[in-house]
Amino acid sequence: MRLSRLTASLEGVRVIVPESVATLDPDPEITSIHYQSQTVLPGGLFSAIRGYSTDGHQFIEDAVKRGAKAVIADHPVETPVVVVMAGDTRKALASVSARFFQEPSRKLCLVGITGTNGKTTTAYLLEGILRKAGLKTGVITTVNYRYAGKVFDNPMTTPESLDLQKILAEMVENGVTHAVMEVSSHAIDLDRVHACYFDLGVFTNLTQDHLDFHKDMETYWKAKKRFFMENLSTGPKAARAVAVINGNNDRGRELMADCALNKISVGRSEGHSVRPRDLKISLDGIHGKITIPSGHLSIHSSLVGAYNVENILCAAGAGLGLNLSPSAIEAGINETSHIPGRLEAVPNALGKFVYVDYAHTPDALENVLQTLHELKTARIICVFGCGGGRDKGKRKKMGEISGRFADLSVITTDNPRHENPLDILWEIEKGVQKTAPHCFSVNGIREGFPVKGYVMISDRETAIGASIEVARAGDIVLIAGKGHETYQIVGNRTLPFDDRDLARKALRA
Repeated sequence: MRLSRLTASLEGVRVIVPESVATLDPDPEITSIHYQSQTVLPGGLFSAIRGYSTDGHQFIEDAVKRGAKAVIADHPVETPVVVVMAGDTRKALASVSARFFQEPSRKLCLVGITGTNGKTTTAYLLEGILRKAGLKTGVITTVNYRYAGKVFDNPMTTPESLDLQKILAEMVENGVTHAVMEVSSHAIDLDRVHACYFDLGVFTNLTQDHLDFHKDMETYWKAKKRFFMENLSTGPKAARAVAVINGNNDRGRELMADCALNKISVGRSEGHSVRPRDLKISLDGIHGKITIPSGHLSIHSSLVGAYNVENILCAAGAGLGLNLSPSAIEAGINETSHIPGRLEAVPNALGKFVYVDYAHTPDALENVLQTLHELKTARIICVFGCGGGRDKGKRKKMGEISGRFADLSVITTDNPRHENPLDILWEIEKGVQKTAPHCFSVNGIREGFPVKGYVMISDRETAIGASIEVARAGDIVLIAGKGHETYQIVGNRTLPFDDRDLARKALRA
């Protein structure tokens, strides 16, 4: 595709053709697009974007050496190829990527799910609903992305715009008609979903997370809200786009008031279009009815916890917003039996209830622990840590929450990255001491823990093994924070690590 056609939709750009190269084609044929110089192929277009630690403009020379025919930059640069000057190279990358891949989101019914917690579960539920409706579905989640029977690793919740457009184009090529994707606050703020045209958006909730990036809750909220006020409200689908909003929280109610789109309100109380009716929650699942405008749905879900009621309501609302039949919505919800790493049970013959969950925020940890506390018949042991290089403000909060609900809090590592793991554990400890001040030794917990307390075991595998070892029949062991992840990040290394595998290993010991 010619450069001029790729950049036709960009506003306020200036194309600079160096006069020093007399034979240079001012409108080259572009055969690939890149944002990492090491991936550039001959005939490619390189977009220099500014990252957290490096600036893509530093790699323009490398991109040109590798065969780039043109570059996108946000300031004049000395280079022997055509330069497209754009004020925002991230937005420019998203726009040219969409055009390069023939704007696949126009050809799909595209659903975006955003919020702090519940995105993945809601996406799985909606995937089940769409499939029950007989629709060919693709999904992009924190766990993976998948379509047409193919499953691929996903390095981040919402891929970079170039990768996202490529994935959506592949879905179209494989006959997918409906795509469901998680939309992170980073993706909104960094314009990864710019030039994606959504048919429906879902807001799940907003609680503390990612403040290492957004700095404060108001900025974080503005990013989430922007998805509805800008991404969903502009483009060729804006007139018919639908917003499904969980009104069970203050931010949801604010969004309901401010958003001018077609809206479906879901929540626990009267006044919401989609709401629970006589739902019963146990370790066997969620059973009862959900009220919808045309009647009700009979719910018999194996998902556990009050927070999953809200995820089910969001998925049901999305199904209604897509004009799917109540029977497909009902069957899709009821047949979605488990979500990887979301209160995922690790079966065993020892009578110990072992669960692995992705809860890595204060709200998520409180939700899952509160659910287990309400359903417990014996003790709760909670194994958890906090990620290094991330929002430090949630460490004490998560410690306090674990101490409040668990009989034994086992403080360990998560993904320490470049931080000293012990520094992270000590910050968590300050929170735990507020609600469960007794500190046990590792040998001490083997002799029992007659009072609420905590133990610090920095090695996560050892922590998991010790927790399962000291659990008795009937006890609940919650291994929180990493969920579906199959790795642990320590320094610059990404090591194989799966909480579920390690729990199974400990149960066999």
